[in-house]
Amino acid sequence: MRENIRLAFQGIWSHKMRSVLTMLGIIIGIAAIITIVSTIQGTNEQIKENLIGAGNNVITVRLNQDGRPYDMSWNPLPQGVRTVTEKTRLELEDLRGVEAVSLYHSRNYADQLFYKNTQYNGEVYGIDQYYLRVYGYQVKSGRGFVQTDFDDYRKVALVDTNAVTTLFGGMSPVGESIELNGDVFTVVGVVALSEEFAPTINSLQDYHLYANTSSGSVYLPISVWPTAYQFDEPQNVAIKVRSTDDMTTAGQEAAKLLTEEQIIDPDNSKFDYRSEDMLEQAQQLQAMSESTNTQLIWIASISLLVGGIGVMNIMLVSVTERTAEIGLKKAIGAKKKRILLQFLTESAVLTSLGGIIGVISGVAMAQLISGMMQIPVAISIPAIAIAVVFSTLIGVVFGMLPAIQAANLNPIEALRRV
Repeated sequence: MRENIRLAFQGIWSHKMRSVLTMLGIIIGIAAIITIVSTIQGTNEQIKENLIGAGNNVITVRLNQDGRPYDMSWNPLPQGVRTVTEKTRLELEDLRGVEAVSLYHSRNYADQLFYKNTQYNGEVYGIDQYYLRVYGYQVKSGRGFVQTDFDDYRKVALVDTNAVTTLFGGMSPVGESIELNGDVFTVVGVVALSEEFAPTINSLQDYHLYANTSSGSVYLPISVWPTAYQFDEPQNVAIKVRSTDDMTTAGQEAAKLLTEEQIIDPDNSKFDYRSEDMLEQAQQLQAMSESTNTQLIWIASISLLVGGIGVMNIMLVSVTERTAEIGLKKAIGAKKKRILLQFLTESAVLTSLGGIIGVISGVAMAQLISGMMQIPVAISIPAIAIAVVFSTLIGVVFGMLPAIQAANLNPIEALRRV
């Protein structure tokens, strides 16, 4: 085999221009496929990051009525729904793949929240002591909530960096007072995500998905939430999972557990708990992207077919040119198998070189397109390996006919051409 490979390289080097032109179809096809696959994977990662966030792996499980999220901002206290207890929170933490669980209340648009004469229209949350860890928040200035804030029902608040801009005009809010429904809360700290996530907004739908976070958020201890909003209400649940791939399963199991334990009569109630499966939404968008790009891959594969036919053609020419050589080898005892393997090896080496050059060209093209058009790419090592193996198989398949023809040459007829 080593001798066959040496002879194959010798033959390729002896006809450099012809070999390059023969490999061109393979190079173009492999390069096109690597470029498309890299773009697909990069786009898929961007879709997942846009929907899920910068790797926080958090699922939100909310109360639903007739299949729609139940918004406490506009609806009365739901009847037949219990508040989530610490016992249930611990049961949720025991689910497979779950790392941490937080209970919280929320209002998408704050009502009657003021700082001096400035009205605030961002989000308000009543959070427990686990919330900041689950979502990956860090305290940027001041302090976070401490256990006594919850135990003593202290009227304190945290704000995020967006709220610092929209509500406090960029000035430090620590020590300032805000008013919510007539109650005064003292701001004790500013928080921000440890990994800032800036979603890519390319459409009106993307804008609506992320717009409600632009004004910022105000956080209150969950224990004082009933003081601000006058009643105990069922909490939302935030679940941090260890891996993005665990999100769907963990969300479904958590929603089932909450429905069974928190809904008084789950079989006859119009209420249930459902997870916001952002991973599933991401996968649906990815499937749409991949279905389009799969068609492009098939189109690019046509050039591989053309390249394979070119390899077969040039190998047939090579057999004709080397008829005398084949006759001499057979005359001194070379068997059909040896001749067959020699030509198959030469064909496979030729297409393998084309595949390697095509991979390098594809990676370079993907990076070039990414830089010029700001399209994310992700180089796939398995795709590269498959491309090289596939190019070698093309050489074996399309080199088979010339190799068989060479192996079956009549040595007497071949020697007449010496």
